[in-house]
Amino acid sequence: MSTLAAPPRRPAVASDPRSIAERAPKRRVSPERIAASLTLVAIVVAAIVALADSGISIPSMIDSWGNAERFFARVGPITFPEPAQLLYLTGLTVGLVLCGTLLAAAISVPVAYLAASNTTPGRGWQAFGRFVTVLTRAIPDVVLAMVFVLMFSLGSLPGILAIGIHSIGMISKLFADAIEQIDEGPRLAIRAAGGSKWQEFTSGILPQVLPSWVATVLHRNDINLRGSVVLGYVGVVGLGMEMSFAFKSLNYSLGLGIAIVMFALCIAMEIVSSVVRGAMLGVAPTGRSLGARLARRASARRAASTSAGRAGSARDRLETSQPGLETPPAGAPRPAVGGDLDAALRRPWDAVRVRNTVWGWVAFAVVVGSVLICNIQWGDLVTFWAKVPAIAVQFWPPNFGNYDAETMFGAMGQTIGIALAATLLAIVVSVLVGSLAARNVAPNGTVRTSMRLLLVVIRGIPEVILAIVLIVITGLGSQAGTLALAFGGIGLAGKLIADSFEEVAPGPERALRATGASRTQVYASATLPQGMRALIGHSFYLLDTNIRAATILGIVGGGGIGYYLLNAGQGSNYQVVTAIVLMILVTVLVVEGLAMWMRRVFR
Repeated sequence: MSTLAAPPRRPAVASDPRSIAERAPKRRVSPERIAASLTLVAIVVAAIVALADSGISIPSMIDSWGNAERFFARVGPITFPEPAQLLYLTGLTVGLVLCGTLLAAAISVPVAYLAASNTTPGRGWQAFGRFVTVLTRAIPDVVLAMVFVLMFSLGSLPGILAIGIHSIGMISKLFADAIEQIDEGPRLAIRAAGGSKWQEFTSGILPQVLPSWVATVLHRNDINLRGSVVLGYVGVVGLGMEMSFAFKSLNYSLGLGIAIVMFALCIAMEIVSSVVRGAMLGVAPTGRSLGARLARRASARRAASTSAGRAGSARDRLETSQPGLETPPAGAPRPAVGGDLDAALRRPWDAVRVRNTVWGWVAFAVVVGSVLICNIQWGDLVTFWAKVPAIAVQFWPPNFGNYDAETMFGAMGQTIGIALAATLLAIVVSVLVGSLAARNVAPNGTVRTSMRLLLVVIRGIPEVILAIVLIVITGLGSQAGTLALAFGGIGLAGKLIADSFEEVAPGPERALRATGASRTQVYASATLPQGMRALIGHSFYLLDTNIRAATILGIVGGGGIGYYLLNAGQGSNYQVVTAIVLMILVTVLVVEGLAMWMRRVFR
């Protein structure tokens, strides 16, 4: 009789957790990740040093509050332009910004198509598309306005072209990123059916990226409206020019009145943008800003009334066609579907179609009105080519003119320092405000709504206006520019951080709450770690934006290279302008490269 062999005994498992940890393979940190971490630490240290050198002091600002009191006492009551003139200037500013943004939106489509890795005809075309996006973002719109004022006659065309060309970079970059993230299924199906490249784009790609493209264009339009203020300092017509004339003539009451109009206009534009996005896309806005909430409430009321009307109409038709019969009996023959197919092919003029049609005609009327009020001199687009050689000679070759290299590089370093200090201040405050504005972090709805409203108000104040007021209080220098950029950055970074925190995976947060973790523990252990990569990306985006904005604020006395840029432009030293633009371009390229590297390493 054979005996069954005893099963082999399993080796004893050590009960000591330390032995298990010793046997577990240790995760090795790549040298590239270490280098990226050290680079990030170095940037933070440089920002701290720049903040210390900026001269920002709360006690000194309190002591200088007397300057503000004397300033506002001298200003007296706020005044505004005549109603007819104010209405015209407001319409001209909105029309100029809208035309420039639409120009950028149209050009950004082919640029993004070339820059996207899954649609570009080749690597050379992709490099060209990416270079265009970086170049147009790097050149400040105020520099483009200087050039176009020389080429064209005075009017709105220089401002339209400056806004349009500068906006191509942001819109095309985000549009290209959206194209690279599409679902390739519809596009491949069209290709398999023998569709052309044009059909692939219009039917397989565009429907997927249209919401992102519309949202980006509307967001850029809001940015252009705030940025149009500084274009008035270099001869672009609109509210910005009138405000610059008022401040230069020491008519501060009128200047502040126009600034208040610009602030109200920026808030109104955000609300209109949210409503237009919902009407164009046929969906309710998903944002949490003031305009998005108002648009969602209006859409909800319209949807409720439309649903009720449709239900009533369907009930009436049913009762008319089959009196006394609400539900067909089981097994009854179904009616022919020919009528339903005919109704589907002949879309009725219901409330939704009427509303969309009205919105479409209103949008068309606004665009036509914007073109008419701008009074574009179309002939300049033909005659300016004869001026290009003479103007190009004035801008090339670049040199520093009467300034030495040490002075110019020192001013550029001061601009970078202002941008670093402002970014550090903005990120520190934005993490707090943005966290409280996030739905999954705020203790209650009242706090979240208050923080969201605060971010909307901050974004509505153009940085150049705030810089002018701070310069009056604290004097010329980097302190006013740093504070103005930091204040404006809170509105931008706070919104981005709040949206990123709301989009983190809810699983880790639920798991910690299930173990009895407090709200602070959930935030520190689940929400913040998941949003850290987005936080790093938002920080570099804000730094990139602040470098260009610091240049512009230097024009109004905020310190840095902008002061020399303004002097060179007003003195017709355009070769110095080219040298400054090249320094800005190199700086932006370095920041762009660092941002791409950081996103790839910390992915």
